[in-house]
Amino acid sequence: MTALELPPGTALPSLSGPALTRTVLALFAGGSGDLNPIHLDLDVARSAGLDDVFAQGMLSMAVLGRLLTGWTDQRNLRSFRVRFATITPVNAQPRCTGTVVSVDEVDGERRATIDLTVTLADGTVTLTGDAVVAVS
Repeated sequence: MTALELPPGTALPSLSGPALTRTVLALFAGGSGDLNPIHLDLDVARSAGLDDVFAQGMLSMAVLGRLLTGWTDQRNLRSFRVRFATITPVNAQPRCTGTVVSVDEVDGERRATIDLTVTLADGTVTLTGDAVVAVS
């Protein structure tokens, strides 16, 4: 991709992540080391006043990262930041989107700044963020 092909407003191809089932939460817990029982144990979640367990925030971030690395080589990634807006319930299926907001020259390199969002089927935004990616 070249900077000329990325005017502000360019949308990255969206990515629908997997349904975040209890199995996915358990596998991610083991892989990430986030073993907080509120993500895995219904009794713990209910004792905290919740209806059910919910996905780890970093799991949504990981799915969002796949949007970026599916679009560009990970070596082009210069920064990746997120802000968690609300919990992602178990069995939700995140949809990740990104939009180019600017392309600038930094340290002799063309870099695209991309706004990022994770949205659920009901329109709930669970995560927002941005990334900076080197472009030709």
